[in-house]
Amino acid sequence: MSIREGYIQLYTGEGKGKTTASVGQTLRALGNGLRVVFVQFMKSVPSGEIDMLRQLGDDRIVVLREWDDSFIIKRPSEKQIAMSRSLWQKMVDTVESMQPDLLVLDEVAVAIAYGLLDESEVIDFLKAKPQGLEIVMTGQNASERLMATSHLVTEMRKVKHYFDQGVMARQGIEY
Repeated sequence: MSIREGYIQLYTGEGKGKTTASVGQTLRALGNGLRVVFVQFMKSVPSGEIDMLRQLGDDRIVVLREWDDSFIIKRPSEKQIAMSRSLWQKMVDTVESMQPDLLVLDEVAVAIAYGLLDESEVIDFLKAKPQGLEIVMTGQNASERLMATSHLVTEMRKVKHYFDQGVMARQGIEY
C-alpha cells in the first residue's frame, strides 16, 4: 500500500497529546503496511514510545533521535545546534533512500522556535516533499509560516492539567 496524495499535518499548542497523536498515526500507518520515518528532536529522557517503536523490529520503520541530557537555557549551545542539524540531515538522507509513506517530525516546531533548525530550510523541505509522503509535525509555539505550509493544523489547548498542581511527568504516562 502507498499514499496517493500525502498531506502535511501539524499538532501544536500547550496541551498534552501532540507526541501521542503522532505515535498513534505511526502505529496506524505500520498496521496498514506503510513505511515510516519517526524523528524526535530535543527529547532526552528515555521514552516508552521510542523504546516500543524500536522494539517492533520492523524494517518498515526507522527511528531517529539525537539529543543529550542538556536543557536549553536562554539560547541553545553550539553542541545542541550541531546535534539538531545532524539529525535533520540524517532524516533528509533517510527519506531520500527509504522513500517512506509517513514522516513524523516530533518537536520540530520547538526546534525551530529555539533556533536549532532553520525555519526556511524546513519549509523548503515541506514544499518539495514527494507527492505520496504524509508528514506529521508536532511541537508548541508553531510559527505562522509553519501553520500556513500545513494542510491540517490542530491546536491542543490545555484546559486543566495536573502539572499545575506540582505533579511531575510520570514514566509510562507522559514519557
